[in-house]
Amino acid sequence: MLDGRLALLTPEGIRLSLTPAGPVRRAFAWTIDFVLWLIAVFVIAIAIRFAMGDSNLGEGLFLVVLFLSYWGYPILCEVYAGGKTLGKRWMGLEVVREDGLPVGWRESSLRNLLLVADFLPMMYATGLLCMLFDHRFRRLGDLVAGTLVIYSPKTRARKAAQSGEAHPLPFPLTPEQQRALIDLVERAEHLPPSRCLELADLAEPLTGLRGEASLARLRAYVAGLTR
Repeated sequence: MLDGRLALLTPEGIRLSLTPAGPVRRAFAWTIDFVLWLIAVFVIAIAIRFAMGDSNLGEGLFLVVLFLSYWGYPILCEVYAGGKTLGKRWMGLEVVREDGLPVGWRESSLRNLLLVADFLPMMYATGLLCMLFDHRFRRLGDLVAGTLVIYSPKTRARKAAQSGEAHPLPFPLTPEQQRALIDLVERAEHLPPSRCLELADLAEPLTGLRGEASLARLRAYVAGLTR
């Protein structure tokens, strides 16, 4: 895996290509989350102090909120927000299970509760060592929970194939073959010209032509399919 990607096959037969995130990007995401949490805690502390003063009830309530927010924030985000805390969303990361499926309560709770173990002996030294020695950059919590932190796949709007003179297909194609033909023409403008001509030559059994003429005929086929 020279490009660092993982090829996984889901139980439904869908092939996924995932790219594990390294320690640096994850550290930035954690820093963003921690700063946001500190700001929220500061605001909550002022609100409780203003409402209850210096009472023991106010101090106890603040400690409860402190505990629940620190542990609950990442778990709730990972379960209900597609595996992304605000920091991970900012850095383009997300948490998934090892099979590529979304994390649940069990996985998210385990990986976040084991942050304490990853922090030891100080400044997440254990977690950093685990990531450096694991080809998927998993920290201790990820290993126990069976999770991965990956780069979020970016969905880009695909341009429709250029319209032009339509030409009927010389013989019927299956839906899969028609989809492959449309995909080829839609993506042709993003491929090197030499690669486009090579693919056009491979389509000679369909077009009866080669080179630019074959590529133009493929565009005409797609224009007829997409009208």
